[in-house]
Amino acid sequence: MRDDAGKGCLRTKFDSPDSQLDVKRQGPNALSLLGLLVEKSIYIALILTFQNVSGTPAIAQLRGHGGPVRALAISPDATDLVSGSFDTSAIRWSLTRNVAEQVMRGHDGPVNAVIFLKDGRIVTGGADARIAIWTPGESAPRTILDGHTGPIAALAVSPDGKMLASASWDHTVRLWPLSGGTPRVLEGNAQNVNAVAFSPDGTQVISAGYDATVRIWQAMGANVSVHNLPSPLNSLVVAPNGELIVASASGRVFFLASDGAMQGDVEASPTPIIQLAISNDGSLVAAAGIRGSVAIIDRKDRKVLRTLVGPGLPVWSVAFLPDNKTLLTGGTDRVIRRWNAVSGEPIDSAMVGAPEDPLKQYAGDRGAEVFRACVACHTLSPDEGNKAGPTLWHIFGRRIATLPGYNFSPALKKLDIVWSKDTVSRLFEIGPAHYTPGTKMPEQTIGSPEDRQALVDFLARATAK
Repeated sequence: MRDDAGKGCLRTKFDSPDSQLDVKRQGPNALSLLGLLVEKSIYIALILTFQNVSGTPAIAQLRGHGGPVRALAISPDATDLVSGSFDTSAIRWSLTRNVAEQVMRGHDGPVNAVIFLKDGRIVTGGADARIAIWTPGESAPRTILDGHTGPIAALAVSPDGKMLASASWDHTVRLWPLSGGTPRVLEGNAQNVNAVAFSPDGTQVISAGYDATVRIWQAMGANVSVHNLPSPLNSLVVAPNGELIVASASGRVFFLASDGAMQGDVEASPTPIIQLAISNDGSLVAAAGIRGSVAIIDRKDRKVLRTLVGPGLPVWSVAFLPDNKTLLTGGTDRVIRRWNAVSGEPIDSAMVGAPEDPLKQYAGDRGAEVFRACVACHTLSPDEGNKAGPTLWHIFGRRIATLPGYNFSPALKKLDIVWSKDTVSRLFEIGPAHYTPGTKMPEQTIGSPEDRQALVDFLARATAK
Protein backbone atom coordinates (compact mmCIF):
# COMPACT_ATOMS: atom_id res chain seq x y z
CA MET A 1 0.00 0.00 0.00
CA ARG A 2 1.30 3.43 -0.77
CA ASP A 3 0.24 7.04 -0.87
CA ASP A 4 0.22 8.31 -4.45
CA ALA A 5 2.56 11.28 -4.43
CA GLY A 6 0.54 13.32 -1.99
CA LYS A 7 -2.56 13.30 -4.18
CA GLY A 8 -4.84 12.34 -1.31
CA CYS A 9 -5.58 8.83 -2.54
CA LEU A 10 -4.50 5.38 -1.60
CA ARG A 11 -3.95 2.48 -3.93
CA THR A 12 -3.42 -1.19 -3.33
CA LYS A 13 -3.19 -4.34 -5.37
CA PHE A 14 -4.44 -7.68 -4.17
CA ASP A 15 -5.18 -11.05 -5.64
CA SER A 16 -8.79 -12.17 -5.88
CA PRO A 17 -10.53 -15.13 -7.46
CA ASP A 18 -11.61 -13.03 -10.44
CA SER A 19 -8.57 -10.93 -11.17
CA GLN A 20 -5.76 -8.90 -9.75
CA LEU A 21 -7.49 -5.71 -8.80
CA ASP A 22 -6.15 -2.21 -8.58
CA VAL A 23 -8.51 -0.42 -6.24
CA LYS A 24 -8.37 3.34 -5.81
CA ARG A 25 -10.28 5.28 -3.20
CA GLN A 26 -10.40 9.05 -3.00
CA GLY A 27 -10.26 11.01 0.21
CA PRO A 28 -9.88 10.08 3.89
CA ASN A 29 -12.99 7.94 4.15
CA ALA A 30 -12.53 5.57 7.09
CA LEU A 31 -14.53 2.87 5.36
CA SER A 32 -12.53 3.38 2.20
CA LEU A 33 -9.30 2.95 4.10
CA LEU A 34 -10.63 -0.22 5.66
CA GLY A 35 -11.45 -1.50 2.21
CA LEU A 36 -7.80 -1.35 1.27
CA LEU A 37 -6.72 -3.69 4.05
CA VAL A 38 -7.26 -6.78 1.94
CA GLU A 39 -4.48 -9.33 1.91
CA LYS A 40 -3.63 -11.89 -0.73
CA SER A 41 -5.96 -14.81 -0.15
CA ILE A 42 -6.65 -18.24 -1.53
CA TYR A 43 -9.97 -19.95 -1.98
CA ILE A 44 -11.18 -22.13 0.84
CA ALA A 45 -13.85 -24.80 0.59
CA LEU A 46 -17.57 -24.25 0.45
CA ILE A 47 -17.72 -26.25 3.68
CA LEU A 48 -20.49 -26.52 6.24
CA THR A 49 -20.70 -28.44 9.49
CA PHE A 50 -23.96 -30.27 9.16
CA GLN A 51 -25.26 -31.44 12.54
CA ASN A 52 -25.62 -29.95 15.97
CA VAL A 53 -25.61 -31.98 19.14
CA SER A 54 -29.31 -32.80 18.88
CA GLY A 55 -28.90 -33.97 15.32
CA THR A 56 -31.00 -31.22 13.73
CA PRO A 57 -29.69 -29.35 10.70
CA ALA A 58 -27.94 -26.09 11.48
CA ILE A 59 -25.60 -23.59 9.94
CA ALA A 60 -22.10 -23.65 11.31
CA GLN A 61 -19.14 -21.89 9.78
CA LEU A 62 -19.70 -21.14 6.11
CA ARG A 63 -16.48 -21.16 4.14
CA GLY A 64 -16.27 -20.40 0.46
CA HIS A 65 -15.14 -16.87 -0.22
CA GLY A 66 -11.61 -16.04 -1.24
CA GLY A 67 -11.66 -12.65 0.45
CA PRO A 68 -13.29 -10.84 3.38
CA VAL A 69 -17.07 -11.26 3.63
CA ARG A 70 -18.32 -7.73 3.08
CA ALA A 71 -22.11 -8.15 3.12
CA LEU A 72 -24.84 -10.54 4.32
CA ALA A 73 -28.59 -10.73 3.70
CA ILE A 74 -31.34 -13.20 4.64
CA SER A 75 -34.12 -14.11 2.20
CA PRO A 76 -37.71 -13.03 3.03
CA ASP A 77 -38.70 -16.63 3.79
CA ALA A 78 -35.49 -17.19 5.82
CA THR A 79 -34.48 -20.20 3.71
CA ASP A 80 -31.50 -18.60 1.97
CA LEU A 81 -28.51 -16.44 2.81
CA VAL A 82 -26.53 -14.38 0.34
CA SER A 83 -23.01 -13.13 1.03
CA GLY A 84 -20.89 -10.63 -0.88
CA SER A 85 -17.12 -10.52 -0.75
CA PHE A 86 -14.00 -8.64 -1.66
CA ASP A 87 -13.24 -11.63 -3.90
CA THR A 88 -15.75 -10.06 -6.39
CA SER A 89 -18.33 -12.83 -5.96
CA ALA A 90 -21.61 -13.35 -4.14
CA ILE A 91 -22.67 -16.76 -2.84
CA ARG A 92 -26.23 -17.92 -2.28
CA TRP A 93 -26.43 -20.43 0.58
CA SER A 94 -29.37 -22.69 1.44
CA LEU A 95 -30.19 -22.42 5.15
CA THR A 96 -32.42 -25.49 4.99
CA ARG A 97 -30.13 -27.83 3.05
CA ASN A 98 -26.89 -26.42 4.47
CA VAL A 99 -25.17 -26.08 1.11
CA ALA A 100 -23.81 -23.34 -1.11
CA GLU A 101 -26.30 -23.23 -3.97
CA GLN A 102 -24.80 -20.68 -6.33
CA VAL A 103 -21.71 -18.56 -6.91
CA MET A 104 -22.59 -15.30 -8.67
CA ARG A 105 -19.93 -13.47 -10.65
CA GLY A 106 -20.99 -10.24 -12.26
CA HIS A 107 -18.75 -7.54 -10.82
CA ASP A 108 -15.29 -6.28 -11.62
CA GLY A 109 -14.55 -5.40 -8.01
CA PRO A 110 -15.56 -6.24 -4.44
CA VAL A 111 -19.25 -6.90 -3.77
CA ASN A 112 -20.02 -4.35 -1.07
CA ALA A 113 -23.78 -4.80 -0.72
CA VAL A 114 -26.35 -7.58 -1.13
CA ILE A 115 -30.08 -7.73 -0.60
CA PHE A 116 -33.05 -9.97 -1.37
CA LEU A 117 -36.11 -8.61 -3.14
CA LYS A 118 -39.53 -9.71 -1.97
CA ASP A 119 -39.89 -12.09 -4.92
CA GLY A 120 -36.67 -13.91 -4.02
CA ARG A 121 -34.39 -12.25 -6.55
CA ILE A 122 -31.01 -11.07 -5.34
CA VAL A 123 -29.42 -7.65 -5.81
CA THR A 124 -25.67 -7.10 -5.56
CA GLY A 125 -23.81 -3.80 -5.55
CA GLY A 126 -20.11 -3.58 -6.30
CA ALA A 127 -17.07 -1.37 -6.16
CA ASP A 128 -17.36 -1.26 -9.95
CA ALA A 129 -20.32 1.14 -9.47
CA ARG A 130 -22.76 -1.40 -10.94
CA ILE A 131 -25.88 -2.99 -9.49
CA ALA A 132 -26.85 -6.48 -10.65
CA ILE A 133 -30.22 -8.18 -10.21
CA TRP A 134 -30.08 -11.98 -10.20
CA THR A 135 -32.66 -14.73 -10.51
CA PRO A 136 -31.62 -17.66 -8.29
CA GLY A 137 -30.03 -20.45 -10.29
CA GLU A 138 -29.12 -18.35 -13.32
CA SER A 139 -25.46 -17.87 -14.17
CA ALA A 140 -25.71 -14.20 -15.18
CA PRO A 141 -27.73 -11.27 -13.88
CA ARG A 142 -30.88 -10.46 -15.81
CA THR A 143 -30.59 -6.75 -15.12
CA ILE A 144 -27.66 -4.38 -14.70
CA LEU A 145 -28.31 -0.92 -13.29
CA ASP A 146 -25.73 1.62 -14.40
CA GLY A 147 -25.59 5.24 -13.33
CA HIS A 148 -23.40 5.58 -10.28
CA THR A 149 -19.86 6.78 -10.85
CA GLY A 150 -18.38 5.45 -7.61
CA PRO A 151 -18.50 2.22 -5.61
CA ILE A 152 -21.87 1.06 -4.33
CA ALA A 153 -21.76 1.00 -0.52
CA ALA A 154 -25.29 -0.04 0.46
CA LEU A 155 -28.66 -1.18 -0.89
CA ALA A 156 -32.21 -1.09 0.46
CA VAL A 157 -35.62 -2.11 -0.87
CA SER A 158 -38.84 -0.24 -0.07
CA PRO A 159 -41.44 -1.93 2.15
CA ASP A 160 -43.79 -2.40 -0.82
CA GLY A 161 -40.99 -3.97 -2.85
CA LYS A 162 -41.34 -1.51 -5.72
CA MET A 163 -38.25 0.65 -5.23
CA LEU A 164 -34.54 -0.05 -4.79
CA ALA A 165 -32.27 2.50 -3.11
CA SER A 166 -28.50 2.56 -3.55
CA ALA A 167 -25.87 4.57 -1.69
CA SER A 168 -22.57 5.32 -3.40
CA TRP A 169 -19.21 6.87 -2.89
CA ASP A 170 -20.09 9.22 -5.76
CA HIS A 171 -21.86 11.25 -3.02
CA THR A 172 -25.38 10.32 -4.18
CA VAL A 173 -28.32 8.09 -3.40
CA ARG A 174 -30.32 6.71 -6.31
CA LEU A 175 -33.89 5.41 -6.28
CA TRP A 176 -34.51 2.75 -8.93
CA PRO A 177 -38.08 1.74 -9.87
CA LEU A 178 -37.93 -2.05 -10.00
CA SER A 179 -40.55 -2.06 -12.72
CA GLY A 180 -38.13 -0.06 -14.89
CA GLY A 181 -37.63 3.59 -15.65
CA THR A 182 -35.21 6.39 -14.88
CA PRO A 183 -33.81 6.51 -11.34
CA ARG A 184 -34.18 9.55 -9.16
CA VAL A 185 -30.86 10.97 -7.96
CA LEU A 186 -30.70 12.38 -4.43
CA GLU A 187 -27.78 14.77 -4.05
CA GLY A 188 -26.32 16.96 -1.36
CA ASN A 189 -23.77 14.81 0.46
CA ALA A 190 -20.33 16.38 0.56
CA GLN A 191 -18.56 13.03 0.78
CA ASN A 192 -19.15 9.31 0.37
CA VAL A 193 -22.61 7.96 1.20
CA ASN A 194 -22.10 4.74 3.16
CA ALA A 195 -25.66 3.71 4.12
CA VAL A 196 -29.26 3.97 2.98
CA ALA A 197 -32.62 2.72 4.29
CA PHE A 198 -36.37 3.25 3.96
CA SER A 199 -38.69 4.20 6.79
CA PRO A 200 -41.10 1.42 7.84
CA ASP A 201 -43.99 3.10 6.01
CA GLY A 202 -41.89 3.71 2.90
CA THR A 203 -42.47 7.47 2.85
CA GLN A 204 -38.90 8.41 3.77
CA VAL A 205 -35.45 7.58 2.45
CA ILE A 206 -32.65 7.93 4.98
CA SER A 207 -28.93 8.06 4.26
CA ALA A 208 -25.74 8.35 6.30
CA GLY A 209 -22.30 9.27 5.08
CA TYR A 210 -18.74 10.21 5.71
CA ASP A 211 -19.68 13.89 5.89
CA ALA A 212 -21.20 13.00 9.33
CA THR A 213 -24.75 13.76 8.23
CA VAL A 214 -27.98 11.83 8.37
CA ARG A 215 -30.29 12.97 5.57
CA ILE A 216 -34.01 12.25 5.61
CA TRP A 217 -35.76 12.66 2.28
CA GLN A 218 -39.54 13.01 2.39
CA ALA A 219 -41.85 11.81 -0.38
CA MET A 220 -39.02 9.94 -2.14
CA GLY A 221 -36.75 12.95 -2.38
CA ALA A 222 -39.05 15.96 -2.65
CA ASN A 223 -37.77 17.52 0.60
CA VAL A 224 -34.78 16.76 2.76
CA SER A 225 -33.74 17.48 6.33
CA VAL A 226 -30.07 17.28 7.31
CA HIS A 227 -28.86 16.24 10.76
CA ASN A 228 -25.22 16.66 11.73
CA LEU A 229 -23.47 14.18 14.00
CA PRO A 230 -20.05 14.40 15.69
CA SER A 231 -18.17 11.93 13.46
CA PRO A 232 -18.27 10.20 10.05
CA LEU A 233 -20.97 7.57 9.65
CA ASN A 234 -20.54 4.07 8.24
CA SER A 235 -23.84 2.25 8.71
CA LEU A 236 -27.54 2.78 9.33
CA VAL A 237 -30.53 0.64 10.34
CA VAL A 238 -34.15 1.58 11.03
CA ALA A 239 -36.19 0.09 13.88
CA PRO A 240 -39.79 -1.09 13.41
CA ASN A 241 -41.05 2.09 15.12
CA GLY A 242 -39.02 4.33 12.79
CA GLU A 243 -36.12 5.09 15.13
CA LEU A 244 -32.82 5.56 13.30
CA ILE A 245 -29.63 3.88 14.53
CA VAL A 246 -26.35 4.95 12.94
CA ALA A 247 -22.78 3.75 13.46
CA SER A 248 -19.83 6.10 13.51
CA ALA A 249 -16.11 6.02 12.85
CA SER A 250 -15.63 7.04 16.49
CA GLY A 251 -17.05 3.72 17.69
CA ARG A 252 -20.27 5.27 18.99
CA VAL A 253 -23.76 4.24 17.94
CA PHE A 254 -26.30 7.08 17.79
CA PHE A 255 -30.08 6.80 18.22
CA LEU A 256 -32.27 9.34 16.43
CA ALA A 257 -36.02 9.80 16.33
CA SER A 258 -37.73 9.32 12.98
CA ASP A 259 -37.53 13.08 12.42
CA GLY A 260 -33.77 13.11 13.09
CA ALA A 261 -33.84 14.42 16.66
CA MET A 262 -31.03 13.00 18.80
CA GLN A 263 -32.28 10.49 21.41
CA GLY A 264 -29.05 9.13 22.80
CA ASP A 265 -25.86 7.23 22.05
CA VAL A 266 -23.72 4.40 23.32
CA GLU A 267 -20.02 3.63 23.00
CA ALA A 268 -19.99 0.26 21.27
CA SER A 269 -16.27 0.11 20.48
CA PRO A 270 -13.08 2.13 20.94
CA THR A 271 -12.52 1.80 17.19
CA PRO A 272 -14.74 2.44 14.13
CA ILE A 273 -17.99 0.53 13.70
CA ILE A 274 -18.18 -0.92 10.21
CA GLN A 275 -21.69 -2.39 10.06
CA LEU A 276 -24.96 -2.56 11.98
CA ALA A 277 -27.82 -5.07 12.05
CA ILE A 278 -31.09 -4.98 13.92
CA SER A 279 -33.25 -7.92 14.98
CA ASN A 280 -36.66 -8.22 13.35
CA ASP A 281 -38.44 -7.28 16.58
CA GLY A 282 -36.15 -4.28 17.01
CA SER A 283 -34.92 -5.29 20.46
CA LEU A 284 -31.26 -5.92 19.65
CA VAL A 285 -28.68 -4.06 17.58
CA ALA A 286 -25.39 -5.65 16.54
CA ALA A 287 -22.46 -3.32 15.93
CA ALA A 288 -19.45 -4.85 14.17
CA GLY A 289 -16.01 -3.30 14.49
CA ILE A 290 -12.61 -3.37 12.87
CA ARG A 291 -10.99 -5.24 15.77
CA GLY A 292 -13.13 -8.32 15.27
CA SER A 293 -15.66 -7.82 18.04
CA VAL A 294 -19.41 -7.31 17.78
CA ALA A 295 -21.29 -5.34 20.43
CA ILE A 296 -24.83 -6.51 21.16
CA ILE A 297 -26.87 -3.49 22.21
CA ASP A 298 -30.21 -3.43 24.02
CA ARG A 299 -32.01 -0.81 21.93
CA LYS A 300 -34.59 0.07 24.57
CA ASP A 301 -32.08 0.64 27.38
CA ARG A 302 -29.31 1.81 25.00
CA LYS A 303 -26.59 -0.20 26.65
CA VAL A 304 -24.14 -2.87 25.52
CA LEU A 305 -25.36 -6.23 26.81
CA ARG A 306 -22.31 -8.20 25.72
CA THR A 307 -19.52 -8.31 23.21
CA LEU A 308 -18.95 -11.20 20.83
CA VAL A 309 -15.25 -11.78 20.37
CA GLY A 310 -14.04 -13.54 17.22
CA PRO A 311 -10.56 -14.14 15.81
CA GLY A 312 -9.48 -10.52 16.17
CA LEU A 313 -9.92 -9.55 12.53
CA PRO A 314 -12.35 -6.91 11.22
CA VAL A 315 -15.98 -8.02 11.09
CA TRP A 316 -17.42 -6.52 7.91
CA SER A 317 -20.99 -7.80 7.95
CA VAL A 318 -23.75 -8.86 10.35
CA ALA A 319 -27.31 -10.12 9.92
CA PHE A 320 -29.97 -11.45 12.30
CA LEU A 321 -32.05 -14.53 11.53
CA PRO A 322 -35.84 -14.18 12.04
CA ASP A 323 -35.66 -15.80 15.49
CA ASN A 324 -34.29 -12.43 16.74
CA LYS A 325 -31.41 -14.07 18.58
CA THR A 326 -29.23 -15.83 16.02
CA LEU A 327 -26.62 -13.56 14.48
CA LEU A 328 -24.48 -14.25 11.44
CA THR A 329 -21.15 -12.46 11.08
CA GLY A 330 -18.75 -12.25 8.15
CA GLY A 331 -15.21 -11.07 8.42
CA THR A 332 -11.72 -10.66 7.09
CA ASP A 333 -10.94 -14.34 7.71
CA ARG A 334 -13.47 -15.18 4.95
CA VAL A 335 -15.68 -17.15 7.34
CA ILE A 336 -19.38 -16.68 8.10
CA ARG A 337 -20.02 -17.54 11.75
CA ARG A 338 -23.19 -18.07 13.75
CA TRP A 339 -23.73 -16.72 17.26
CA ASN A 340 -26.39 -16.74 19.92
CA ALA A 341 -26.69 -12.99 20.43
CA VAL A 342 -28.66 -13.45 23.64
CA SER A 343 -26.13 -15.66 25.41
CA GLY A 344 -23.10 -14.36 23.54
CA GLU A 345 -21.92 -17.87 22.75
CA PRO A 346 -20.71 -19.02 19.32
CA ILE A 347 -23.11 -21.66 18.04
CA ASP A 348 -20.35 -23.10 15.85
CA SER A 349 -18.59 -24.55 18.89
CA ALA A 350 -21.59 -26.80 19.55
CA MET A 351 -21.33 -28.44 16.15
CA VAL A 352 -20.08 -31.95 15.60
CA GLY A 353 -19.29 -33.82 12.43
CA ALA A 354 -18.17 -32.48 9.06
CA PRO A 355 -18.63 -33.17 5.37
CA GLU A 356 -17.04 -36.35 4.11
CA ASP A 357 -13.46 -35.86 2.99
CA PRO A 358 -13.57 -35.89 -0.84
CA LEU A 359 -10.02 -37.28 -0.88
CA LYS A 360 -10.63 -40.03 1.64
CA GLN A 361 -10.25 -42.77 -0.94
CA TYR A 362 -6.80 -41.43 -1.86
CA ALA A 363 -5.31 -41.65 1.64
CA GLY A 364 -1.54 -41.94 1.49
CA ASP A 365 -1.31 -40.58 -2.06
CA ARG A 366 1.22 -37.74 -2.14
CA GLY A 367 -0.44 -36.18 -5.18
CA ALA A 368 -3.79 -36.15 -3.40
CA GLU A 369 -2.24 -34.32 -0.46
CA VAL A 370 -0.83 -31.69 -2.81
CA PHE A 371 -4.26 -31.41 -4.45
CA ARG A 372 -5.95 -30.90 -1.08
CA ALA A 373 -5.33 -27.14 -1.40
CA CYS A 374 -7.38 -27.24 -4.63
CA VAL A 375 -10.43 -29.03 -3.17
CA ALA A 376 -11.80 -25.63 -2.14
CA CYS A 377 -12.45 -24.67 -5.76
CA HIS A 378 -12.38 -27.79 -7.91
CA THR A 379 -14.09 -31.15 -8.07
CA LEU A 380 -12.73 -34.29 -9.69
CA SER A 381 -15.90 -35.93 -10.95
CA PRO A 382 -18.69 -34.81 -13.29
CA ASP A 383 -21.36 -35.56 -10.69
CA GLU A 384 -20.05 -32.89 -8.35
CA GLY A 385 -20.04 -30.19 -11.04
CA ASN A 386 -18.40 -26.79 -10.73
CA LYS A 387 -17.52 -25.02 -7.51
CA ALA A 388 -15.81 -21.65 -7.36
CA GLY A 389 -13.63 -23.06 -10.13
CA PRO A 390 -14.51 -25.48 -12.94
CA THR A 391 -14.56 -29.23 -12.46
CA LEU A 392 -11.31 -30.96 -13.42
CA TRP A 393 -13.06 -34.05 -14.79
CA HIS A 394 -11.27 -35.02 -18.04
CA ILE A 395 -9.07 -31.93 -17.83
CA PHE A 396 -6.16 -33.40 -19.79
CA GLY A 397 -6.62 -32.80 -23.49
CA ARG A 398 -9.09 -29.97 -22.91
CA ARG A 399 -8.38 -26.49 -24.23
CA ILE A 400 -8.32 -23.79 -21.58
CA ALA A 401 -11.61 -21.94 -20.86
CA THR A 402 -13.79 -24.26 -22.95
CA LEU A 403 -15.69 -26.25 -20.33
CA PRO A 404 -19.44 -25.67 -20.90
CA GLY A 405 -21.39 -24.12 -18.05
CA TYR A 406 -18.57 -22.18 -16.39
CA ASN A 407 -18.09 -18.41 -16.66
CA PHE A 408 -14.41 -18.05 -17.55
CA SER A 409 -12.52 -14.76 -17.57
CA PRO A 410 -12.48 -13.24 -21.07
CA ALA A 411 -8.68 -13.11 -20.97
CA LEU A 412 -8.46 -16.89 -20.57
CA LYS A 413 -10.55 -17.51 -23.67
CA LYS A 414 -7.84 -15.86 -25.75
CA LEU A 415 -5.05 -18.14 -24.53
CA ASP A 416 -3.70 -21.01 -26.62
CA ILE A 417 -3.22 -23.64 -23.90
CA VAL A 418 -4.28 -27.28 -23.88
CA TRP A 419 -4.15 -28.86 -20.44
CA SER A 420 -1.65 -31.69 -20.06
CA LYS A 421 0.73 -32.88 -17.39
CA ASP A 422 3.33 -30.45 -18.71
CA THR A 423 1.04 -27.41 -18.88
CA VAL A 424 -0.50 -28.00 -15.43
CA SER A 425 2.97 -28.46 -13.98
CA ARG A 426 4.11 -25.24 -15.62
CA LEU A 427 1.03 -23.43 -14.26
CA PHE A 428 2.13 -24.12 -10.70
CA GLU A 429 5.82 -23.69 -11.38
CA ILE A 430 5.56 -20.02 -12.37
CA GLY A 431 2.13 -19.24 -10.97
CA PRO A 432 -1.32 -18.62 -12.50
CA ALA A 433 -0.88 -14.85 -12.84
CA HIS A 434 2.14 -15.34 -15.10
CA TYR A 435 1.08 -18.45 -17.00
CA THR A 436 -2.60 -17.55 -17.42
CA PRO A 437 -2.91 -13.74 -17.16
CA GLY A 438 -6.45 -12.67 -16.26
CA THR A 439 -7.20 -15.87 -14.38
CA LYS A 440 -9.67 -16.05 -11.52
CA MET A 441 -7.24 -18.25 -9.61
CA PRO A 442 -5.32 -16.72 -6.72
CA GLU A 443 -1.57 -16.55 -7.14
CA GLN A 444 0.11 -19.69 -5.82
CA THR A 445 3.04 -21.85 -6.81
CA ILE A 446 4.37 -25.32 -6.01
CA GLY A 447 8.11 -25.01 -5.64
CA SER A 448 8.99 -28.69 -5.42
CA PRO A 449 9.34 -30.46 -8.81
CA GLU A 450 8.51 -33.72 -7.05
CA ASP A 451 5.26 -32.29 -5.67
CA ARG A 452 4.29 -30.92 -9.08
CA GLN A 453 4.89 -34.32 -10.63
CA ALA A 454 2.89 -36.04 -7.89
CA LEU A 455 0.02 -33.62 -8.49
CA VAL A 456 -0.23 -34.13 -12.25
CA ASP A 457 0.13 -37.91 -11.88
CA PHE A 458 -2.72 -37.84 -9.37
CA LEU A 459 -4.90 -35.72 -11.66
CA ALA A 460 -4.26 -38.09 -14.54
CA ARG A 461 -5.64 -40.94 -12.42
CA ALA A 462 -8.42 -39.17 -10.54
CA THR A 463 -9.99 -37.21 -13.40
CA ALA A 464 -10.09 -39.96 -15.99
CA LYS A 465 -11.90 -42.74 -14.14
